[in-house]
Amino acid sequence: MVSLTADLSPLRPDRNLAMELVRATEAAAIRAVPFIGRGAKEAADGAAVDAMRAFLGTVDFQGRVVIGEGEKDNAPMLFNGEVVGTGRGPECDIAVDPIDGTSLTAAGRQNALSVIAVSDRGSMLDASTVFYMDKLVTGPAGVGVVDIRLPIAENIRRLAGALEKPVDELVVSVLNRPRHEQLIQEIRDAGAGTRLMSDGDVAGGINAARHDARTDMCVGVGGSPEGIVTACAIKALGGHIQGRLWPRDDDERQRGIDAGLEMDRVYEADDLVQGNNTIFVATGVTDGQLVAGVRRERGYVYTESVVLRGASGTLRRIASEHLVSKWL
Repeated sequence: MVSLTADLSPLRPDRNLAMELVRATEAAAIRAVPFIGRGAKEAADGAAVDAMRAFLGTVDFQGRVVIGEGEKDNAPMLFNGEVVGTGRGPECDIAVDPIDGTSLTAAGRQNALSVIAVSDRGSMLDASTVFYMDKLVTGPAGVGVVDIRLPIAENIRRLAGALEKPVDELVVSVLNRPRHEQLIQEIRDAGAGTRLMSDGDVAGGINAARHDARTDMCVGVGGSPEGIVTACAIKALGGHIQGRLWPRDDDERQRGIDAGLEMDRVYEADDLVQGNNTIFVATGVTDGQLVAGVRRERGYVYTESVVLRGASGTLRRIASEHLVSKWL
């Protein structure tokens, strides 16, 4: 029998852990600053990975990287299965992307983020064998209304009705890729507008789920890691997310099947991440709708971050000032 007065370590991710994780995304974003607009995306990613790994090593938790970026483009990464943290505190699954939008960073364009998502150990879907996923994300109005199996025109019509707004006022975010040419045309033919993203579909998904953002839906094929990360954030926003794995060839399909993944299944939010005990943290690398990017003025570096907790359904913004002499 456990004593109620025993000094027990927390068994689940909590609010204190959320604040500690912000330090890791801030560090990754700041270290990427010298590479913004320099055309060197791998150098930016490498600096961010090193900073994130170093700071995660100081956090009191037992984190296991379930899914991360890097393998699909041979970039530096926190590798799948890597254990981070001090080894004390809660056992967690983590999904990481030291820079979601390395190409955006290299080009000096908007919406690059440093991101970490955390949930209870064993709760995240390990989709690391299949690098891409077809996703549909909306805010709370889309819950029980839209479905990824339906034509996009029908989903637009349904969401417009749920939001009580004309179809021609709906805005749908899509990654600007050749694979999406038909999808983009179908969205426009349905009467909705498009917001084409060059990269960074984590920000696109979260903005689609926020009540005060300028987009209503995010659709299309993007990274599987981004799908898991986005699902953790959606739990805090009360929104809707569905995903279907999108293998690029037969070999990748078979690797996914061998790993226990179902290629024809629609993964709902609770399939991507079980339960609501999720934490999502992100710091802006470059400016975007979700957060401002890193800004350097005289002797200070300024960062903006968001923390979303599924357990409490909260989104908090954190503005920080850092002495340049300590960082750059």
